[in-house]
Amino acid sequence: MTSPTPQTASRPTTLAVANQKGGVAKTTSVASLGAALAELGHSVLLVDLDPQACLTFSLGIDPEDIEISIHHVLTKGTHASEVIIETDDGVDLLPATIELARAEADLLTRTGREHVLKAALADLAEQVEYDWVLLDCPPSLGVLTVAALTAADGVLIPLQCETLSHRGVGQLLDTVHDVRRFTNRDLEVWGVLPTLYDGRTNHARTVLETISDTYELDVIEPPIPKTIKFAEAPAAGRSILATSRTSKGARAYREAAANLVERSRRASGKRR
Repeated sequence: MTSPTPQTASRPTTLAVANQKGGVAKTTSVASLGAALAELGHSVLLVDLDPQACLTFSLGIDPEDIEISIHHVLTKGTHASEVIIETDDGVDLLPATIELARAEADLLTRTGREHVLKAALADLAEQVEYDWVLLDCPPSLGVLTVAALTAADGVLIPLQCETLSHRGVGQLLDTVHDVRRFTNRDLEVWGVLPTLYDGRTNHARTVLETISDTYELDVIEPPIPKTIKFAEAPAAGRSILATSRTSKGARAYREAAANLVERSRRASGKRR
């Protein structure tokens, strides 16, 4: 497990990466941004909240080999420090397994279910400090996503640059609005991270401009290009920053991570 580092603030920046539409490179973005932040010297915790456990698998861990997971943290009261796994990408992981699919039903009848992840992360912070906590939300707007939004400082929306991919953004923003009203008034939408970007077409840029204008969302630059390198990385159990360090995709995620760090610093300055 990552030990506290001198530059670590008393409170990490917790970012929920969410989009209920699948196929938008959400998990790839969590793994790649996490690795890029680690390269910058930050201590990073990734939390896999998707029962499909794609993040866990993509970081070289077979979910079937895991005995305790984020499911036990959320529903059994297991301390997160007992579940964390160190990865080869320099980030820590709270892994998921298919058991997490039961968590939705288990939590539905529980009082304070929206706050269960926030409480678990607060307990963890008493033992180990992180600069960043990235939450890989499931492709839905159910209990787990609401719990992630309740625990987060901000939400980042990966968005494939195609017309149909932004149809669910309005629903996500409605959920963010409800979370702000009832469980996390300080939640901010950090913006859209454009993914699977094909710079050869005008269509992709047009879609991106439409989203920005329609929902008045910031765009996290640069757009993440579409490349086969991303498909190769999970099979190796590493992020693209390790499997193809000099690729356009790796460079784009490094730049996006640096921009997120600057965004976090500005937000911290406002809080102070």
